[in-house]
Amino acid sequence: MAMTAQEIETYIRTALPDAKITIDDLAGDGDHYACRVVSEAFRGLPRVRQHQLVYDALQGHMGGKLHALALQTQTPD
Repeated sequence: MAMTAQEIETYIRTALPDAKITIDDLAGDGDHYACRVVSEAFRGLPRVRQHQLVYDALQGHMGGKLHALALQTQTPD
């Protein structure tokens, strides 16, 4: 069973409460999403570590329940 955009947002928001999150279902199939996460928690971290924080927030669902996630992270302006 695929994850919904709402489920993805809930996982991320639990780990990064200040995050501004935008999620788009790329294929309309609930398996391929693009996600933009803006959080102060990313400040000073390399992009790889920022992405790891988001993947960690998904609690192992990446590659299982969630097939593909195009991820963009940044700090607030």
